[in-house]
Amino acid sequence: MAIQDIKVPDIGDYTDVPIIEIHVQAGDKIQVEDPLITVESDKASMDVPAPAAGTVKEVRVKLGDTVSEGSTILMLEAEGAGEGDSPSAPAPSPAEEAGNRPPPSAAPSSSAPPTGQIADFSRVHASPSARRLARELEVDLPRVPPTGLKGRVTQEDIRSFAKGGAPAAASASTGAPTAGGGLDLLPWPKVDFSKFGPVETQPLSRIKKISGANLHRNWVQIPHVTNHDEADITDLEAFRVQFNKANEKAGIKVSMLAFMIKAAVASLKQFPEFNASLDGDNLILKQYYHIGFAADTPNGLVVPVIRDADQKGVAEIAQEMGALAKLARDGKLKPDQMQGGCFTISSLGGIGGLYFTPIINAPEVAIMGVCRSYWKQVSPDGKQSEWRFVLPLSLSWDHRVIDGAAAARFNVHFANLLADMRRIIM
Repeated sequence: MAIQDIKVPDIGDYTDVPIIEIHVQAGDKIQVEDPLITVESDKASMDVPAPAAGTVKEVRVKLGDTVSEGSTILMLEAEGAGEGDSPSAPAPSPAEEAGNRPPPSAAPSSSAPPTGQIADFSRVHASPSARRLARELEVDLPRVPPTGLKGRVTQEDIRSFAKGGAPAAASASTGAPTAGGGLDLLPWPKVDFSKFGPVETQPLSRIKKISGANLHRNWVQIPHVTNHDEADITDLEAFRVQFNKANEKAGIKVSMLAFMIKAAVASLKQFPEFNASLDGDNLILKQYYHIGFAADTPNGLVVPVIRDADQKGVAEIAQEMGALAKLARDGKLKPDQMQGGCFTISSLGGIGGLYFTPIINAPEVAIMGVCRSYWKQVSPDGKQSEWRFVLPLSLSWDHRVIDGAAAARFNVHFANLLADMRRIIM
């Protein structure tokens, strides 16, 4: 057996790209196309696949190193094609895959095994891009029925499995229940719209492809219930405007969403079942407070995460939100900046509307939706009316974990905190 020097292949015009993941270590046995490292440019992340099978003798790189075409990754003791090897079509280069790969999602699939138990993918016949997609959707790749040539698991197989659908080759003929519980849905209607008038076909963005699969799974598999309420933010809005004016020269600007993140943390502490995730028959109660917020980008919504929001002030949260939102708009968010969320806030305040039903960002168990604040005439004592500035709240929750009374109390508590933020320090 010969020792091979495994180098970074042609990755396009990228140079000095950082390594964000290392998938192998000395002693590992690898197969052709197994991912060795993942690198990330300013536009996309990409796997570098193994060009040969064998045993890893030495890894020559570490996390954070920068590499270019020709950089040495590892030393491989190569071996000839074994009995278990199956021929496959040439894999696309990492550069070719980079333009088509969707960004990672914070929402794991219910088809995935518990954290840390995703099976060994090395025995699965799949391309690096398919393996990457399986990791992004947290799909247990060995459980995905293959439909590709010579038993290859395709990206479409993985997306279908994540959505709870049957594989294309087996859905109609076997009558077997699907991964989503055997919904037995009618096929999607096929229509030639050009028969009725002019049309234009536009491909979905990468973000919409990946988020669409997650949203479909979450909506079908989570029993959503939504409670609507409103918060009186008259005093808080006056304080926010005053604070921003006083700190204008320092470049500090606080949005209402930053206050909502602090209110969410305090509410999660008061109602710990909202800061949880289902794991089979167990409820995982989290002792940390990472809050996601939906950010609008030219390619669709993404959810950056403010980590350890309980340890940060409102101004610090506002600055971090601004930085993450800019990265999201520029397509430069890193995977770890969209992972680990406990609770999400989706704000349409800058656009309009009153109420809506936000879809829960699994494996979270609740999400808060807010719309545009408006002035409302109220009569607190039933006698004299006054105008108050109110914020519409829409709390969607997982009925498997939370009941209606707890949801109502959470909404009321959240609204009371926004009405008087001094409650947070009590």
